[in-house]
Amino acid sequence: MAGMIEKMGNLDRRIIFILIALSVIIPLALGLIFPNPVGAEPSRALFDYVEALPAGSSVLLSFDYDPSTMPELQPMAMAMLQHLFRNDVKVVGMALWPMGASLGQDAMSSVGDSLGKVQYEDWCMLGYKTGGGVMIVRLGSGIQAVFPTDKDNVPWSEIPMLAAYSTLQDFDMVLSLSAGDPGIPAWIMMAGDRFGVPIGGGCTAVSAPQFYPYLGTGQLVGLLGGLKGAADYETLVREHPDAVGAEGGRAVAGMAPQSVAHLVIMLLIVMGNVAYFAEKKRKGGVK
Repeated sequence: MAGMIEKMGNLDRRIIFILIALSVIIPLALGLIFPNPVGAEPSRALFDYVEALPAGSSVLLSFDYDPSTMPELQPMAMAMLQHLFRNDVKVVGMALWPMGASLGQDAMSSVGDSLGKVQYEDWCMLGYKTGGGVMIVRLGSGIQAVFPTDKDNVPWSEIPMLAAYSTLQDFDMVLSLSAGDPGIPAWIMMAGDRFGVPIGGGCTAVSAPQFYPYLGTGQLVGLLGGLKGAADYETLVREHPDAVGAEGGRAVAGMAPQSVAHLVIMLLIVMGNVAYFAEKKRKGGVK
């Protein structure tokens, strides 16, 4: 028994790496899907707010992330776009991060095509502009002055759907998918507090706790935190009676390997602590 405990405490790191790899690979290979019940969480609050938007409403969706956080935030974008397009909400995309415009264009094009939505009539991508909070203030004065053309250099005047928008206040809400700064805080302070536009969004799991105070004050109408938040939104979208094109969500599929990996890590932590305290007790007994 003592020898087994000693082996637990001196487990080769290569074995740990293999266990973690297998905990991810096996659930993916088996297509394992865990149930994902959604309670009264910030993700449901965001879904309900978007669901209440009447057909013909408009949303400014800001893709404030890059490929490094794509595994958490891109599934949120796909699920949100499925929800918005299904409810006939017009979507104007932009980005506060350079690579966000391309990621957003890919998501909007993919989901829009699957649901029969037409670029420049139902959605468009304005592109990326630097400036963070200062640029958002400029949007509150005039969007066309900031984005005279869209991402593909099509002039503002040649995009039919943009005729309805002149300032931020013309949108029914702003959604920010944020990996850091600039992101959700800039939208809350400038678009929300200054211009009164409702703000919702999603963020990486590690940054989610810092946004909970904004939920309590009503400065955020809802929040998706990490892959779990994305999985919640996918689940809610698929559960809707009118759900079309919402199958195959990557977030729900990703929750199984993430959960199994977390369980393996917790088991390894427990094993390490058992070995540590057993060894400490043994040495104390010798003294």
